[in-house]
Amino acid sequence: MVKINGEEFNAQGKTVAEYLAGAGYDQKRIAVELNGEIVPKSKYGETALRDGDSVEIVSFVGGG
Repeated sequence: MVKINGEEFNAQGKTVAEYLAGAGYDQKRIAVELNGEIVPKSKYGETALRDGDSVEIVSFVGGG
């Protein structure tokens, strides 16, 4: 299981890009932290999620 934003998901084996696409995230407006480290957007397609990983996904919201 992979903990994503505090919830457990069966996402191990997927890449960050695969998970984000399946979950409906707009990859242009988010940041992803994997086990305490920011994942560069250029690495989403090659960064695999593993059992026990912890992921935080933060969406950017405009305002003023």
